[in-house]
This record gives sequence, C-alpha cells and structure tokens, in this order.
Amino acid sequence: MTTKVDHWAEVRAGLRDALPILSAIAPYAAVFGAIAVESGLSLTEALVTSGSIYAVASQYVMVETMQDGLPIWAILLAVLAVNFRHVLYSAASVRWMGAFTKPQKIAAFFFLHDAQYASSEARAAKTIVQPAWYFAYGMFVYIGWMVSNLLGAVFGGLIGDQAQFGLDMVLPLFFAGLVFGLRAKPRFGAVLCVSVGSALLAYFTVGSPWHITLGGGAGIFTAAALSRPLSLDQEAEYV
Repeated sequence: MTTKVDHWAEVRAGLRDALPILSAIAPYAAVFGAIAVESGLSLTEALVTSGSIYAVASQYVMVETMQDGLPIWAILLAVLAVNFRHVLYSAASVRWMGAFTKPQKIAAFFFLHDAQYASSEARAAKTIVQPAWYFAYGMFVYIGWMVSNLLGAVFGGLIGDQAQFGLDMVLPLFFAGLVFGLRAKPRFGAVLCVSVGSALLAYFTVGSPWHITLGGGAGIFTAAALSRPLSLDQEAEYV
C-alpha cells in the first residue's frame, strides 16, 4: 500500500530547513556580487555567472584567478578542481532519490551544493526524501542567493570587510555542524580523519584549490574501502 504524501507539508519542511543555510550564505553571496563588479564584471555578467555556476567556492576562485590575470584554461581548471566534489555528491545522492522521476533527478543535480547534499543526507536518515521537500529547499536558497548577489553588486561599497564582523566564519561553522550531524553514520571517524588529513596535506603541498577535491576524494575512497553491502532493511530506507 502506497502512503499518500502531503506535498504542502514537505514544501513547508523544505523552507524551514533551508532558512538557516540561507542566513549563512547570504553574506557570502552579497560579498561575491560586490567583488565581481569591482573585478570588472558588469552587473549582468556577475548575475549570469552566479546563476549558472551556483557554487560559492568556485565563484570566488574564478574571480581571484581573473584578478591574477591567469589564462582562461587555468581559470577553468581551478573552477573544475573546486567543483569536482559535486560529481561525488551526485553519485552518492542516488541512494535517497528513489521517490524522484528521471527528469526530477536531472533537475535536482543543479541544486546539489554542499548544504543541500548534507541536509538531504540528514533527512534521508529520518524519512524518505521527497521531491517537494528537496525543490522547496533548493529554490528558496537559490532565490535568496541571487537576490543577495544583486544587493551586493549594487550596494557593495556599503558591505566593507565581512571578516571584521566574523561573517567569514558563519558558513564554515554551519558546514562543520552539518558534517558532525552525520557522526552517527558507520565509520564516520575514519572517513573524517582521512579526509581532513588528506586535505591539509594537499593544501601544504599541491596547494589550493586542489586540497578540496583531493580531501573529498580521499574521504570517498576510505568510505568505499571500509563499506559493507547493505542489508535488505538498510536498502529499504533509501527506496
């Protein structure tokens, strides 16, 4: 017997769960808008870039490498290095997308940033991830991201240095909270230690931004190496 889904309840839950991440991302989005315009991008170019890439770390790297005068191939390579972790997210997210149609899965991957993935993993541990929840969460954050970009680009001179207010720590602390929210998962400690250790090693040897991809890849490899086949009951949690 199929349980009827209350789509409006899922939408409300998605909006509620997205509010903390939006409050954390908004300052970063506004600062990016300001920096992008100061770096020579027009308002239209800044918004199109932000709306199409939709990945805060990659966008900051793009602007920084543009300011350094690097060739286009180097800029694209740097953005790819930072954004490659999204490939890993996409592969891992298939486990809890059982309620999604194929077109919904394709659309869902666009919104699959760090916080969306972590929040979806946390929700999958408690209930079935429904498309209504996922897209309400994703669209709320995306619209807030774009509005903050616009405000930053137009009123960027009023923002000043976000570090003096501690705003530069809001997003890292939020992500740290999301990560430790998954601490009950099997082999969490081993995967975390290998991932962090590999990222630090890469940062001090290869350099940024490759430490993000290499650290994440090492964590995924460790999780795969230590994983065991799911039981039928565990598989049912993701169906």
